[in-house]
Amino acid sequence: MRIEYVEAVLAVVQLVPAGSAVAYGDVAELLGAGGPRQVGAVMSHYGTGVPWWRILKASGQAPEGHEADALRHYLAEATPLLGAHQAFLATGEGRWRVDLQAARWAPLDADFDRIDAIADLLERQVHRLSVADDGMSV
Repeated sequence: MRIEYVEAVLAVVQLVPAGSAVAYGDVAELLGAGGPRQVGAVMSHYGTGVPWWRILKASGQAPEGHEADALRHYLAEATPLLGAHQAFLATGEGRWRVDLQAARWAPLDADFDRIDAIADLLERQVHRLSVADDGMSV
C-alpha cells in the first residue's frame, strides 16, 4: 500500500470530531480513492496515532479486537450507542454498536475544503509516482 494513501486516510480520520463516527467506506468516498477494505487495512496497520475508534464498519461495530478500548472512548465522547443499557455500561459486556445514523459525521464546508485538498494532493502524488514508474521524466 502506498504511503501517500496511508497519509491521506489518516489525515481524513484526524478531521472526524469527538462523538462522531464514519464507516470505512465513508472515508474512501470522501477521498475518492480506495474502498472500505483499503481504509480498514490502513487503520489496522497505521491507525494507532489517530482517533481510530471513530472509523467503523458500516454496521456500527467497533474495530474487531478493540471493542473494550473503543467503548471507553465512545462513552467519554458521548458517542450515540445502540444496545447500551445500564448493566452493560457498568460491565462493558453485552451486544452494542455505535448508532452510526445518529453519530455519522456531517463535514462542514471548511471540512470539505480540507478533504478536497487532501484528495487533490493524493491524486497528484499518485499520478506523479505512476508517471515515474513508467520511466518517464516527472
